[in-house]
Amino acid sequence: MTLNLGTTAPDFEADTTHGRIKFHDWLGQDWGLLFSHPKDFTPVCTTELGALAHLKPEFDKRHVKLIGLSVDPIAKHALWADDIAETQGLAPNFPMIGDTDLAISKLYDMLPASVSGDANTRTAADNATVRNVFIIGPDKKIKLVLVYPMTTGRNFQEILRVIDSLQMTAKHRVATPADWQQGGDVIIAGSVTDDEAKTIYPDGWRSPKPYIRIVPQPK
Repeated sequence: MTLNLGTTAPDFEADTTHGRIKFHDWLGQDWGLLFSHPKDFTPVCTTELGALAHLKPEFDKRHVKLIGLSVDPIAKHALWADDIAETQGLAPNFPMIGDTDLAISKLYDMLPASVSGDANTRTAADNATVRNVFIIGPDKKIKLVLVYPMTTGRNFQEILRVIDSLQMTAKHRVATPADWQQGGDVIIAGSVTDDEAKTIYPDGWRSPKPYIRIVPQPK
């Protein structure tokens, strides 16, 4: 399966550090951030899980549920959590999936369907492509896919910025320009005609070119 933007995020059942879940039911009407790791006790992922644990209140404010995935079993996740708490100052405070049969990694196109074998015998390098971030909307559609190499830690501040853009543009007919930050000017979406824009923005807009219509961020 190729997971393009706008496709429905595949549903699944899985054991996690917070008990067994059915993914779509667990998401409910919230947004979701599913992020994967090639192996427990890997250095970059250790820093990422700690960083995300510290940032969880920011995701909570945005009604975004966090869930991690690694191919190792739940028991190893618990041991890893101790290391994360010791080295990063906080253990994961969100569920971690134990994808020991690689089923979810394959379902989300992070590993080829032909991959087989015991997850315990696979190295991080074997699972190097299990380094994805999926942002999923309340409609269960995939809104963003990011794929990171093992040597580059994820930028969760950027992921928060993207979520702010996604949530705002889902409510208002606007787009965000390059390097947009919360509170910055936005662009009227191309799907909005000038006549419609005059109704929505009676104070007008800045237009350095006819196809660029800049307005303050909607309240």
